[in-house]
Amino acid sequence: MEIKAVKFRKDGFYSQPFAFGGEDGMDKYDKNVRYRGSLQNYLIDTGSEVILVDTGFTADVPVEIPNEESLAFTGEAISDYMTAFKALGYKPEQVTKILLTHRHSDHSGSIGLFPNAKIYVNAHELGAEELKGLDNLVPVEFTDGAYYNFPESQTIMDGIHFIKAEGHTRGNSIIVVEKDGLFYMLHGDITYVDEALYENKQSVVFDDLPAARETLDRVREFVKNHPTVYCGTHTPQGYESLEANRVMDLNNPVPTVFAEVNFSAREASGKYICSICGYVYDPAEHDGVAFEDLPDDWRCPRCKQPKEKFNPA
Repeated sequence: MEIKAVKFRKDGFYSQPFAFGGEDGMDKYDKNVRYRGSLQNYLIDTGSEVILVDTGFTADVPVEIPNEESLAFTGEAISDYMTAFKALGYKPEQVTKILLTHRHSDHSGSIGLFPNAKIYVNAHELGAEELKGLDNLVPVEFTDGAYYNFPESQTIMDGIHFIKAEGHTRGNSIIVVEKDGLFYMLHGDITYVDEALYENKQSVVFDDLPAARETLDRVREFVKNHPTVYCGTHTPQGYESLEANRVMDLNNPVPTVFAEVNFSAREASGKYICSICGYVYDPAEHDGVAFEDLPDDWRCPRCKQPKEKFNPA
């Protein structure tokens, strides 16, 4: 069994208020502290099946143009997701299963491009806008009981477990792959950066904060008691740990390498993109109303995040 990262964005960042401020408040943290960001999802090659954990943005999602006030930046495009997937040597027709951690489009955007795949998703996510029109969804009901300290799980196949881990969204899940005595935790957004796991801090992005706190506590407990390779989506620490088979040690953090930020001088299109879910606000689709002219309490129609989570595109 092989686990590979599908890398499609690099050189992004997540500010300390964004990554740490969910419970304490963003004002407690320094917006000028920026941790490295990227975007990658994961592929599991079992030898008999090709399984994806999430699928990234479609090719039409623009790259953001961050500035000094931006809380987060998903990164510069390496390629679109499908090009990155094919660069690993696979064809869309080979994928048999997609295990979806949650609905946001940086995790679900390309799920409709794999004609033979069944999409496994927490049943609580079935009504999500991002999943509308798909007829190959398999609702996961977590019928296999506890997986160690996680109360609800479902075994997808030997060594691959789908674990209920709600909070970030109401249908959030984690995938754990057991391989050669290690536990590879392929998570969506339990944390955006590994520093938040070390520091036991909740990000500002959640549907249910108490549930997110419970999930973070369970993840930390699991990591303390099992040799876990912690593979996130939004930081290069995710694929760096995977490629090094680096076990997460909460008592001995890997030294932080801060983001090197070069704010782009690209010309803005007038569109804005949500740095959380990838929703694109295009004035042409909203009677010509510029993003700047939207009321201060306007929120993303998809993930309900405020205007401050958007960047120009």
